[in-house]
Amino acid sequence: MLGPRDVCPDTGCARLSYGQARALLDGHTSFGGPGTGWDPHEIRHSALTHLGEGGASLLMLRAKSRHKKTENVRRYFHPSPEAIAEVTTLLRPGDRLR
Repeated sequence: MLGPRDVCPDTGCARLSYGQARALLDGHTSFGGPGTGWDPHEIRHSALTHLGEGGASLLMLRAKSRHKKTENVRRYFHPSPEAIAEVTTLLRPGDRLR
């Protein structure tokens, strides 16, 4: 019995299992035979890295990835020099709300 989250709302088809997704992805990305292609976990890491490089906050990366610990998400968080400069302006004496 499939739950509502296991069925695509558009097509009505069942969702792939992790093993099925891994086998399909490996079959379409391997160059040196079975087991040499991409893994779904690598795509997850790549997506988080791109979001982090694009300016997503650490809290948003944590929410998106569903990591419980912030330390596990820090590797994807690379604030831009502009973002760091913007945060630094908050330290100017006249700009603070008192």
